[in-house]
Amino acid sequence: MSLGSLVLKLRQKYQHGLHTAYYRDTVRNRILKTKPITSTTDKTCEIHVFTCSQDWLNLIWALKSFYHYSQRRYALCIHDDGTLTSGDRAILEYHFPDARLIEREQADRRVLATLQNYPRCLEFRKTNHLSPKVFDFREYLESDRMLLLDSDVLFFAEPTVLLHRIEDPNYHFNTVNGDVASAYTVEPEVVKAQLGFEVIDRFNSGLGLIHKQSMQLDWIEEFLSLPNIIGHFWRIEQTLYALFSSKYGVELLPPEYDVHLDGTINGSPSRHYVGKIRHLMYREGIQHLVKTGFFRELQ
Repeated sequence: MSLGSLVLKLRQKYQHGLHTAYYRDTVRNRILKTKPITSTTDKTCEIHVFTCSQDWLNLIWALKSFYHYSQRRYALCIHDDGTLTSGDRAILEYHFPDARLIEREQADRRVLATLQNYPRCLEFRKTNHLSPKVFDFREYLESDRMLLLDSDVLFFAEPTVLLHRIEDPNYHFNTVNGDVASAYTVEPEVVKAQLGFEVIDRFNSGLGLIHKQSMQLDWIEEFLSLPNIIGHFWRIEQTLYALFSSKYGVELLPPEYDVHLDGTINGSPSRHYVGKIRHLMYREGIQHLVKTGFFRELQ
């Protein structure tokens, strides 16, 4: 490695300080020494997550913090984007022995077959890396209700409102954390003019309850006909969730679940560490969990 390359690598490693690097590179791995989460068989709701070779360690933190603080054992389905190694899969299977782990090749065969009568959906599933978060989650969902969870969400206390909405049989809305601002690939005015319904503001697809009934392929096929909807590679997935949720019925979770780029945890039950603040997942989130006894309680 050249001197220039070494300097660049060191700058990238320590750009957010030694403290962040310590929790990211040393402490984060200690989650692998905690005991497995077993008996995840409750079909009241099924958790669906999408992961890759660069992301599965954060995912273990997200899942274990949820299971610990919620004291629930919702069923779990882990979707591989195609980059997990056999070693990665073995670790996930050890820590979540009752989960279903869906390999990409298997998912491609099954999901592409189900989309044959939906040409726009089929093309989108073939070409967008995050499209499995829509189509594969829907196809493999074995409950009426799904907990949508990204790997950069950590929990610090019982998410009471979220759990109540998941488990209330009379609650019939999709409900998610509010984003900093709306981040869609279509303008709400276009949706209103062409499809006749209002799109909710600030929908974020990182955390929330989604009803299977809302994920209708004929709706998604229609949405994909909107002009210029195939835009930013991750916003399009979030846009589709916002569209079918808005048509079905949706509301945001309370403000304590909101994505926020400034401030601290401040007593919130969870925090979504989106890309701009990913470093805080280590320096703030993991450090907070360690200092409040999370590791001890998982032994």
